[in-house]
Amino acid sequence: MSPDDVVVRIAPSPTGSPHVGTAYIALFNLALRRKQGGRFILRIEDTDRSRSTKESEEQIYDAMEWLGIGFDESPRIGGPAGPYRQSERSETYRKFADDLVARGKAYLCFCTEKRIEELRVLQKKQELPIGYDGLCKSLSRAEIEANLEAGRPYVIRLLVDHESETVCHDFFRKRIAISNMQVDDQVLIKSDGFPTYHLANVVDDHLMGVTHVIRAEEWISSLPKHVILYGAFGWEPPVFAHMPLLRNKDKSKISKRKNPTSLVWFRDAGYLPEAMVNFLSLMGYSPPPRESCPEGNPEIFGFDEMVRDFDLSRVKTSGPIFDLEKLDNFNGVYIRKMTDEECVGRLLGFYAYLEAERGRLTAEIESELPAAAEMRTLDERRRALTRSTLEFIRKHRPSRERLVQMMGVLKERMKNFLEFADVAGFFFEDALSYDPGLLVPKKTNPADAAKVLRLAADRIESVGEFSLAKVEDGVRSLPDETGWKGRALFMAIRVAVTGSDVSPPLFESMEILGREKTVLRLRGAAGFLDGIAARSI
Repeated sequence: MSPDDVVVRIAPSPTGSPHVGTAYIALFNLALRRKQGGRFILRIEDTDRSRSTKESEEQIYDAMEWLGIGFDESPRIGGPAGPYRQSERSETYRKFADDLVARGKAYLCFCTEKRIEELRVLQKKQELPIGYDGLCKSLSRAEIEANLEAGRPYVIRLLVDHESETVCHDFFRKRIAISNMQVDDQVLIKSDGFPTYHLANVVDDHLMGVTHVIRAEEWISSLPKHVILYGAFGWEPPVFAHMPLLRNKDKSKISKRKNPTSLVWFRDAGYLPEAMVNFLSLMGYSPPPRESCPEGNPEIFGFDEMVRDFDLSRVKTSGPIFDLEKLDNFNGVYIRKMTDEECVGRLLGFYAYLEAERGRLTAEIESELPAAAEMRTLDERRRALTRSTLEFIRKHRPSRERLVQMMGVLKERMKNFLEFADVAGFFFEDALSYDPGLLVPKKTNPADAAKVLRLAADRIESVGEFSLAKVEDGVRSLPDETGWKGRALFMAIRVAVTGSDVSPPLFESMEILGREKTVLRLRGAAGFLDGIAARSI
């Protein structure tokens, strides 16, 4: 490496589905590495033994690969600074923690969890800063030896000089001065012998030669702790650059309570990786003006274009809005750029993945894994991929001939997941033809069925936000109100909306069709039944 090369890293925890924020931070690290040369490291921070899983780690690899984010060093690839899982580096952390204790920079704390909790309650009651009161840092050598001989559990804490201040530097926010009265004597080694995030993070970044730590701004509060640790070890800190947090439209931090945040969800819902990379690249970043914009939109660009002109100084610290509507528009742009053949190839890729997933799940179920939970996961993916196919049809309206060809290829290759292929064309129709035997359930009559369909149309017309959840909520009470059995009622609605008793998921179909066309079809089916009822009088 040349002196100008950078070493950057991301260090996700394998404690759930990989977060879209991980990809956002990874892209900016990768852009700097590719712009200036050097190394990009994937480090797995799996010291939380109760929550870390191998499955989650695999999902991190898969999600990064899906987005085209590659690494120079990782647990899979290896490298000169490995191992790259923190759970495999415990002896290293302990060695450095013991060194701090020996040099008077850290100390052993024998306080029980009960005392720590009582201390927090008292501090909160007295409106004092929450933190450790330093009781054990004044223990004599004899007291420490007696506690160790008695086998009392302990943690190792960093000794902080609370009379001074710590000056930190952030690339975007420049100088940050913090009174050490606000900095706790943080735990470095937990009572189970495992390191805390803070110790492992600093030790790993130093040993791996990390020159730039690009991470989310939620870690700014930890920056003084890390800078104090670097000083205790006598090491030079890297350049810190804290990226603005992704926000919802109401400026709140994105979370799965309000919007999808899982990269796996976006992949399985049919979003193209190119669209996701382009969208995330704009989060908090203002690319320089370009002479020409092939798509007529300066915000549409490939990652290579971002790298060509990349400069960290163009990052803005105001919270970028993670706008799903904008992501949908980006996805549409990239879909429209694809040929029909490319589209078929992408869809086949989705379904090939699903077939492989089904085989894996079958093997696991045969090994006595919880079948119900796994099958629900499979069904959710199936429905999501179905939606992605239908959404393509709705948005881009391929010709009937091309649609038949596309669906034919898909159905032939993936028959288990494309039962709807023969009826996918219903999205093109303004009015449908109906089989009365399907519209009118047994033990009912055309007049009653017409009333139920009109009631469903009224209910759907009146829902405020026309979304999957709202539409479903709006009609779920109809069986109780009408006295019809749910299965019969929803079959009548399905036939009215799609023209067939075999269709994609009902409520997803209604959402994609939209309010106007859904209501039009329900009222059209009701009118059709009115005519039958009149002729039978």
